[in-house]
Amino acid sequence: MLSQPWFGAALALITGYLLGSIPFGVLLTQFSGAGDLRKIGSGNIGATNVLRTGRKGLAAATLILDAAKGAAAVLLAAWLLPGTEHLAAIGAFFGHLYPVWLTFRGGKGVATLLGLALALSWQVGLVYAVVWLGALALSRISSVGGMSAAIAAPIAAAALGMFGIAALLLLFALMVLWKHRENIGRLLEGTEPRVGSAKRG
Repeated sequence: MLSQPWFGAALALITGYLLGSIPFGVLLTQFSGAGDLRKIGSGNIGATNVLRTGRKGLAAATLILDAAKGAAAVLLAAWLLPGTEHLAAIGAFFGHLYPVWLTFRGGKGVATLLGLALALSWQVGLVYAVVWLGALALSRISSVGGMSAAIAAPIAAAALGMFGIAALLLLFALMVLWKHRENIGRLLEGTEPRVGSAKRG
């Protein structure tokens, strides 16, 4: 059955989704005794909201693990099912955004997209990381850093001539912007909190 193209494609998509849907932020905060992340701050399951627990180590671990699960999905597909990397990336990204374990209420995809970008093209991933950190440092606003990085990724891929990856990253960037629609509204109103705020995210 593995020789059937449709089976390999489906397996990569499903495996990617299951990996992407692991809610590391929720698991880490619960196991460490920090409480239910969904009832803290903005209720988001990402690293920015984990930071609101006051535990920087947990926030860093969440960011790393959320990125790692995206990279793992792509690299596993490249190893076992060559040619299905893009499908694995789609599965992992949407798994993070809409995890079955949390009734499809997940994160905003910024850290997971970092891992996907690095696994698909380390050059694009490097641009993503630099833009993310640079925009965050300049604005001190988490959403600005994440959205800037997401927008930069498909541009970087296209500039490098990786048009297939660019199209995929453009889809992901649009989803990141959609998941940040409330943040965009607050940015326009001038009420978006800066890093370290106890609310929203």
